[in-house]
Amino acid sequence: MTTPARAISARDISKVFFSAAGTTVALNHVSLDVDPGEFVCILGPSGCGKSTLLRVLGGLETATAGDVVLASEDRPAFVFQEHGVFPWYTVLENVAFGLRMNGVGRRSRIATAREWIHLVGLSDFEDAYPHNLSGGMRQRTAIARAFATGSDLLLMDEPLGALDAQTRQLMQELLIDLWEKERKTVVLVTHSIEEAILLGDRVVMMSARPGRIRREIAVPFARPRSMELEASAEFAEMRYGIWNDLRDEVMASEEAGA
Repeated sequence: MTTPARAISARDISKVFFSAAGTTVALNHVSLDVDPGEFVCILGPSGCGKSTLLRVLGGLETATAGDVVLASEDRPAFVFQEHGVFPWYTVLENVAFGLRMNGVGRRSRIATAREWIHLVGLSDFEDAYPHNLSGGMRQRTAIARAFATGSDLLLMDEPLGALDAQTRQLMQELLIDLWEKERKTVVLVTHSIEEAILLGDRVVMMSARPGRIRREIAVPFARPRSMELEASAEFAEMRYGIWNDLRDEVMASEEAGA
């Protein structure tokens, strides 16, 4: 039986930044495999290289050493913390943007964009501009645009980090629902242990800078999941175990002034 190709295969990735102030080693010999349809959450202290790793995986940064191989020929779709929506475009134009860049005809891209706008609950706002939307609505727009591209691989960098607690929970529920429908490969960077457990099939824990993978943890909870999971003793026990492991790395990061 043939083993399916990894969606992402990263081998021995290192990333060094050079500047007038000196040399910064952001990543140090990181290797990571992600299977097709897997939801992987990358967790670690501030400044540990989580975002840099995501950008290297997606081709926005070039590794100083090592190799990244993506199974899909499609470009990964990105969602960033600060929404990344274009202020001069409406919701409809924003969601259709990636399709337009991929050469999809106007009628088809508008139909696809409207479908995704409906799925994220923004049908009444397709003609609105971002400045008329709440933070959560702008992030719904960004997530709809990423899914609408049709890419098999979504790379998300703290996509919910700028939202208030209540809106963040709503967006977590939305992501769970969209992923269940599409089963795309997702790599999501987060500072939140709870978010990593709730969303992920696997949690990848990184060390303080220079970033290395300290531990990988399979999330044992069955899908589909809901917010009720967070009230369980098993969830609390897993959260505490991850924090116990992560605590030293957070302290090391704080001491280094990251």
